Amino acid sequence: MKSPKEISVNEKLITLTKEIIELTEDKDLLPLKIMKLLIDDDEVQAIQDYANSVSIVRLGYNDHGPVHMRTVCRNALKMLKILYQSGIKTSLENEQCGSFADSVSAIIIASFMHDFGMTIGRQDHELYSGILAADLINRILKTTLPGPENLHRRVVIRSMAFEGILGHMGTRKIYSLEAGLILIADGCDMTKGRARIPMELNKTPSVGDIHKYSANSIEKVKILAGQEKPIKIEVNMSADVGFFQIEEVLFQKINSSPAKNLIELYAGVIGSEMKRYL
Repeated sequence: MKSPKEISVNEKLITLTKEIIELTEDKDLLPLKIMKLLIDDDEVQAIQDYANSVSIVRLGYNDHGPVHMRTVCRNALKMLKILYQSGIKTSLENEQCGSFADSVSAIIIASFMHDFGMTIGRQDHELYSGILAADLINRILKTTLPGPENLHRRVVIRSMAFEGILGHMGTRKIYSLEAGLILIADGCDMTKGRARIPMELNKTPSVGDIHKYSANSIEKVKILAGQEKPIKIEVNMSADVGFFQIEEVLFQKINSSPAKNLIELYAGVIGSEMKRYL
């Protein structure tokens, strides 16, 4: 059963996906079909729920479950929408290998599945995510793009989704704008709501504490249209400990992303002057 927060995020995702489709000339509904399938898929939900259990209860980390994966999707789609409105094409478009809708679809799939590997453990979880996602990706794409005439399109979207999944930790080189947005979108999910559950469950010091306490000081992450660059990310925090999350997680991920040159990054304690990183 989905939590009220999951339901709220799902509704926002559907709305955002529709808004992106309405911006385009061809009004390709593929991203919306994929989004709805993923939201309603029982296996996707079960994997996300168990990933959260392993992350929080067993390992003492913060949320890596359905709300997190959907939030990453929303973050990535927000950035993609801004880039589209700025006239910036995706890698698939620039390489003439796929359409904008294909890029949107790959980002949605990668976002929903990037932390599947947390069901196994933290180490190399992005690799295990790819293994666990493979059959599901094929099933989703064969449902939404059936027939041999869509084989090439399925291959392209699947490959792009895999790059987004495998590259979301910033530990291996990625080359596409699409995968780069997943990497940054993952780093942007750091607000105190994500840290609330493990903070309540575990008061004993553990290896994941710095991430929990740092994330618990992050009040708001805003993804906006930038002034000097297309995208502006603004992080508001209640205490200086939040700078750990910025400097050790988000900034590192942006630095590793092919989308780095498109991002402005600001962070600061509420009531103080914002520090510009990029």
